[in-house]
Amino acid sequence: MKKNILSSLLLLALLAACAPAAVATEAPAAPVVEATEAPAVVDTSIRLVDDLGREVVLAAPAARVISMAPSNTELLFAVGAGDQVVGRDPYSNFPEEAFDVADIGDTYAGLNTEFILSLEPDLVLAAGITPPEQVDQLEQLGVTVYWLGNPTDLEGLYRNLETVGILTGHEQDALAAIDDLSARAEAVLEAVATVAERPTVFYEVDGQTDPNAPFTAGTGSFIDLIINLAGGTNVAGEIEGYFPYSIEDLLVADPDVILLGDYAWGATVESVAARTGWGTLSAVTNDQVHPFNDDHMSRPGPRLINALEDLAKLLHPGLFE
Repeated sequence: MKKNILSSLLLLALLAACAPAAVATEAPAAPVVEATEAPAVVDTSIRLVDDLGREVVLAAPAARVISMAPSNTELLFAVGAGDQVVGRDPYSNFPEEAFDVADIGDTYAGLNTEFILSLEPDLVLAAGITPPEQVDQLEQLGVTVYWLGNPTDLEGLYRNLETVGILTGHEQDALAAIDDLSARAEAVLEAVATVAERPTVFYEVDGQTDPNAPFTAGTGSFIDLIINLAGGTNVAGEIEGYFPYSIEDLLVADPDVILLGDYAWGATVESVAARTGWGTLSAVTNDQVHPFNDDHMSRPGPRLINALEDLAKLLHPGLFE
């Protein structure tokens, strides 16, 4: 029995001696993580000085915009920001899509500030027709307002387009629109640059109120600007602004062409000819009384170029055949 136990112990010792020795191993090294720079912070803020001389700051391009004038509405849609317009004045009737935007009410009568605030605008785009006190009123309520002044020339129109593009994040679209509009305008200006005769023009803003003293526009107006650029001469161009022009002065001026900017309000070629004293005017006797789209002529928006093209063709048809 002892012999068997000794044999078993000997066998176990031999097996232990033959077993592979334990190999010491090092713990796996921790992965090396290279230091990386923090991602750059992109500054999307916008800082512009408006035409009242105020610095206007936006944290990012405005996603919700209220337009306070038809010209501004047309500018916004022209640069591709139509989907960002959440409110507009009641006279914004172009483009057709503008009618789908909430009407903020007549700003001439006063501001419906409660409704304006409910639209949660990032920006209210005011215009030259917006009284500065309305700008103050909105700012006191915490609304960001940019006052876009009326341009005095085509370059001013292009600057306004670029400004609206920057404010809404559509700068490249604005530049493309400017390229198109400026090319169209330049084609007209080149065509009329050498005209020997510049027809005299009377533009009727409102002849319904008093046919004996219809309102017209003089120097400093878009109407005067477009008449001159289109190769005409404004008979009221010696006076500034908008004013009544007496039938006596009109008879002396005897314009070659009469444009009815008030045709949408009832003025017609026939009604003009029937006015006392108007039947002897050259424009009437030569069938040169024409309805004209006042929205194109009086709004400082992209369709000023439409007015330029239409009037140049009317005054100088031979140049555009």
